[in-house]
Amino acid sequence: MALSDPIGDLLTRIRNGQKAGLQTVSSPASRQRENLLKVLEREGYIRGFKRANVKKGIDEIQIELKYNEGEPVINRINRVSKPGRRVYSKVKDLQKVFNGLGISILSTPRGVMSDNEARQANVGGEILCQVF
Repeated sequence: MALSDPIGDLLTRIRNGQKAGLQTVSSPASRQRENLLKVLEREGYIRGFKRANVKKGIDEIQIELKYNEGEPVINRINRVSKPGRRVYSKVKDLQKVFNGLGISILSTPRGVMSDNEARQANVGGEILCQVF
């Protein structure tokens, strides 16, 4: 089955896995999902992830979720730019998420990065999601 929004699917799998208290969740593999997961890992929202070959030509990503004293580290994870409504932002127009406690993840010409990294690189782009 083809997905119309693979990023939204990934975020929903993470959200549902944390609500259920799972240690790991799996998702179909793609380069776009891996780039988003690298940012989440760098920022400390997930423990890590690894790509595994399920069958010939089919890969899957195993995501290790992170908890602090039994509570999920990610309180809220929302998709901002959707297939039907893309949201772009210049670097000077990037707003802080929850007064700087959360992050926005952007797809920029220099790759997928957090809003803090985008400000340092002085580059804007499409706002994929917000995490708190």
